[in-house]
Amino acid sequence: MTAATASGSTATLRPGTTAPHTHGDTLPATPIGERSIIAFCCRECAYAAADTSANARTPLPPSVRLILLPCTGRVSPLHLLSALAEGADGVMVAGCLEGQCHYREGNFNAIDRVKFVQRLLESVGVEPERCRMFTMSAGEPPRFVAAVKEMDRVVGALPPLVRRPAGEAFAAASAAARPASGEPGSADAPGAARRSGEPMPAGREGGH
Repeated sequence: MTAATASGSTATLRPGTTAPHTHGDTLPATPIGERSIIAFCCRECAYAAADTSANARTPLPPSVRLILLPCTGRVSPLHLLSALAEGADGVMVAGCLEGQCHYREGNFNAIDRVKFVQRLLESVGVEPERCRMFTMSAGEPPRFVAAVKEMDRVVGALPPLVRRPAGEAFAAASAAARPASGEPGSADAPGAARRSGEPMPAGREGGH
C-alpha cells in the first residue's frame, strides 16, 4: 500500500495502515529547487474549508499539496516522516477545532502525534517546525488559507532540508515512531489511548 508524496514518489505504508486519498489521481511533481509542503486535511472541516476557498478562487501557495483524510486521527507518525523522507520540505495536519472533532477525539490524537514527530525531528537535527498542526471549522476558509500561507512562510524561511544518505536520519526517526507492537495504530502509539471510556459510535471505528 502506498501514499503519494509531493515529489511524485511513493511512500510504503506498514500493514494495517490506511493510505490517505489524494486530491486527484496523481500529485504533480515539484520542480527541483522549489519547496514542497504536504497538507493532510480532514474531510469534515479543513478539506471543506479548502474547497470553499478554491470555489472563491482564493490563491494558495503552489508549494502545497492536499491529501484528503476522513479524520486527522488517521494520520500516523510514519505518514508524516515518510513525506519528509521522500521529498517534502514540510508537512502540516489540518483538522477540526479542538473539542469539535466529528469523530470525537481524532484531532486530539493528531495533535499528540504531531508533537511526537516534532520531538523525533529535533532529536535527529531537523527543525521541528517542519511539522505543524492547525485547526479550523468548515466555515472558516480564511483560517485555512492563513494556515497554509503561514506554513509556506515558515518552511520557506528554513534552509534546504538535507537528507542523509539512504535516509539514515529519517529511518532512525521512523524506527523510533514504530510502537512496540509494530502497528502505528496500536494502543502504544501517541494519541492512541482514548481520553474517555465511552465506546465509539456505530460506524466510526478505531483509529480516529
